[in-house]
Amino acid sequence: MDQPLLEPLETRVGLHPFLVGLRPHHIKLLADCAMVKSFDPGDYLFRQGEFANRFYLIEQGMVVLEALDNEGNCVVVEEVGAGKLVGWSWLFPPYIWHFDARAAEPTTALFFYGTILREYCAKDPSLGFELFKRMSQVMVERLQSARTRLLTNRSSQAAAKDSGNNRRSLPASKGKAKRPNDRA
Repeated sequence: MDQPLLEPLETRVGLHPFLVGLRPHHIKLLADCAMVKSFDPGDYLFRQGEFANRFYLIEQGMVVLEALDNEGNCVVVEEVGAGKLVGWSWLFPPYIWHFDARAAEPTTALFFYGTILREYCAKDPSLGFELFKRMSQVMVERLQSARTRLLTNRSSQAAAKDSGNNRRSLPASKGKAKRPNDRA
């Protein structure tokens, strides 16, 4: 991270890449409902199914977004590093997390109280619009990333299936089929 960790909260909020370019008044409102949080590796920022009342802007470290598959195995959905946003479910009813977010390494983040921020956005629609634009961009990027991973995975599975089936298809015959190495 370029800036020292001891800078005033308002300065740190204003310097975060997600918020760069916001009006000073909006930065003050955001700083009013923010605090700095530190996470050790393995610490959860939030858990799937819990009430979503916050979001984080990562300053240092790495957070993994995880979900459980049908067998109950944990699957990494996305890795989120410095300069990025974690959590937008605080913005949309029913305000429930759809993933787990876990620190993969020592992580420092700006924590924002979403419930207070929703009130600020209701009173100042220009703040709400700016945040929604920025969060929408993150959502689009994450959906595109998920789409790319899904298609890559699907292509890999198809290639593996094809390599297992690269024997020529022969018409069905009556009786026992002979393989090339079978002796007559």
